[in-house]
Amino acid sequence: MKSLSLKNNLIGYTFIGPFVIGFLLFTLVPAIASLYFSVTDYDLLSTPSFIGLENYTTMFTDDSKFWASLKVTFLYVFIGVPLRLAFALFIAMILNTASKAIGLYRTVYYLPSIIGGSVAVSIMWRNLYGDEGVINIFLNALGLDSVRWFAEPIAALWMLITLSVWQFGSSMLIFLAGLKNIPPELYEASNVDGAGPVIRFFKITLPMLSPIILFNTIMQTIGAFMTFVPAYIISKGEGGPLDGTLLYSLYLFRQAFVYFDMGYASAMAWVMLIIIAILTGILFWTSKKWVHYESKGGH
Repeated sequence: MKSLSLKNNLIGYTFIGPFVIGFLLFTLVPAIASLYFSVTDYDLLSTPSFIGLENYTTMFTDDSKFWASLKVTFLYVFIGVPLRLAFALFIAMILNTASKAIGLYRTVYYLPSIIGGSVAVSIMWRNLYGDEGVINIFLNALGLDSVRWFAEPIAALWMLITLSVWQFGSSMLIFLAGLKNIPPELYEASNVDGAGPVIRFFKITLPMLSPIILFNTIMQTIGAFMTFVPAYIISKGEGGPLDGTLLYSLYLFRQAFVYFDMGYASAMAWVMLIIIAILTGILFWTSKKWVHYESKGGH
């Protein structure tokens, strides 16, 4: 019996071994190293020197670009994530129909999420919003003035937000799976009671989807905070104009690999981790008021 138990344990350890090794080498060890570097002066070339909390003090009291990047990132997250989720839910409800080509439609709508974060798409987006790009041509056709997307900070940020909204495929598929799990009897009963589409949406669809809305909100918020490639490509790594696209991750990258201040960049990474943890905690705490779980008999 002991031999059989040992054999079973070895089989289990063999299967989980790659994950454990990967977690240790690429997650835990780098995280510990980053925490150490965050309290040092480290330029990637010389030996790190301990400076205590100086990086954090400088960040909060003597770095205007840190606050600028934080402001841009919060705007990007708090505007982009709700828009993306709303658009994803809208498309999911359209695709939640019986059709022979529904599989093709779902694939087509999911494609932007596969390629949306690539360098090629970011370059395409930059060309679309150029002074003579398709977007300005369309605005001119409507009788509106062209927008200098790369000269106005707010316009440049909206350019990034529209790109994030365009990458709605993953949330859409999760919403679609949730819609498939809503019992049709609920809608049939509401029809008998005379409820219209708007009432059914707010009284049945949204409450039944609330756990999925919570999941998508958390995942998309975390992903939005880590957005890097679009901001880097569209602003050519500068975060312009006037820091209008200087997302937090881009400024962190510049501190680490442009200014070679890895200690400061590591401190920024830990501040980002704390911010994301706080926001996630707030979402979980408020979910008690608006997330409906059938297994718990209500809210």
